[in-house]
Amino acid sequence: MSPSNTLCVLRLIASPRGAESESLRLSHQVLDGIARQSGGRPLSVTDLDLNTLAHVDGSYARVLAGSADVDPPQPASSLQRSDNLIHQLDRADVLVIATPMHNYGVPSALKAWIDHIVRIRVTFNSTPQGKVGLLRDRPVYGAISSGGLITGDRARQPDFLRPYLKAALATVGLNHPQFFTVEGTAGGDVELAGARARAEEHVMEFFSARSSGQANSDPQSFSVIDGIQSRFR
Repeated sequence: MSPSNTLCVLRLIASPRGAESESLRLSHQVLDGIARQSGGRPLSVTDLDLNTLAHVDGSYARVLAGSADVDPPQPASSLQRSDNLIHQLDRADVLVIATPMHNYGVPSALKAWIDHIVRIRVTFNSTPQGKVGLLRDRPVYGAISSGGLITGDRARQPDFLRPYLKAALATVGLNHPQFFTVEGTAGGDVELAGARARAEEHVMEFFSARSSGQANSDPQSFSVIDGIQSRFR
């Protein structure tokens, strides 16, 4: 949890397209939407480029499959990287996930992050009643781009991304993600412009409702004071 009155936001960037990413663009609007709730609470944003994140290795998998008593993680190991990523997530007051849809699901870069932070005996426990998350809940916003349509009557492709993210996040205790989508990005300039406008309207309506007390949870207000680029190799 962030110190003092500062609101700590962790933004995951899963697209390899950098500044050209539609999901990143949409995530800017999400941050703007939170800021419009005002109140003067400052915001510290940490950007984590997931495309620099290595996948878990064999030693990590063996530790998770073994007993709870393990040796301390070695520097630069998958286990140490997992510790760092979990600590980073645990410090955040808000999580923003900027991700494209790849082949109906999450990109491999985002899957690598999930594999690091969904960790038995650390972020969840397994019980006879099922998995129980150990992290405190907090607001989670997903900014998702898709080449085709995944919502509404014109949707013609499966969407495994949102259901999977909801299940994975709930496993560690993050139970109420809110998703925003910009859809049909592969349909040409006219289709893209319309998709952007619809996504922006959805973001504005959602945060306006929160500000007026119509949403289910209380709003948090802030203004951006810095952005920090974090990389885990």
